Amino acid sequence: MTEPPVLLRDRLRAALPTALKARDRATTSTLRATLAAIENAEAVDAGPARAGAIEASAVGIGVAEAARRELSEADVAAIVRAEIAEQERAAEVYEGSGHAEKAAELRAAATTLAAFLA
Repeated sequence: MTEPPVLLRDRLRAALPTALKARDRATTSTLRATLAAIENAEAVDAGPARAGAIEASAVGIGVAEAARRELSEADVAAIVRAEIAEQERAAEVYEGSGHAEKAAELRAAATTLAAFLA
């Protein structure tokens, strides 16, 4: 019997404690930013803010909570690809302004993320 493939998000989450234990600041930062982008994509629009009387407000535990969007594996992969593209664009800008060291850091971050897509 074959095991189901490990989801991309789960692989990113599993790599975070490893990077933390290795004190790899660059990988830790990259993974945290990518996981945050995924979490942000799951957030639902809160809608327009409403003003009103306190007594007209909903009351109770969890009353203000909304179900989060469920992202497919393709959605998560698209977010990771967008993060990679953003890192590469930023690296080009830094390189063009003479900051080769920062550009190399950003390209390394993009390479780190690309390894999870392979």
